[in-house]
Amino acid sequence: MRIDKYLWSTRYFKTRNMATMACKKGQVKVNGNLVKPSREVYQQDLIMVRKNQISYELRVLDIPKSRVGAKLVDIYRKDTTPASAFEQMELLKYSKDYYRKKGTGRPTKKDRREIDYYLNEEE
Repeated sequence: MRIDKYLWSTRYFKTRNMATMACKKGQVKVNGNLVKPSREVYQQDLIMVRKNQISYELRVLDIPKSRVGAKLVDIYRKDTTPASAFEQMELLKYSKDYYRKKGTGRPTKKDRREIDYYLNEEE
């Protein structure tokens, strides 16, 4: 089975076109090598997929005939993604929420309340 079709059928991508574009952009590796969308996938291949700033690692256990349901995906692949990748994503999400560059526009309402609270606290 083609790598783009495999990633689509095991629900890593919503459409096959998205899986094809990921292969063309160099976000998919099989056994450590960048691949084209037409690369054949065999059992025991190690696939690395870079998606949403997370590098997913999976091992091919079997080849599905067509797209499978979400509950049946674990029959065809074994996810070996390290937990540290997901923890790093959580930290990145929190840092984006609380960080605003200095001098980028007016203070928000929250910033304004904090400034008022700080100024009133000194008196």
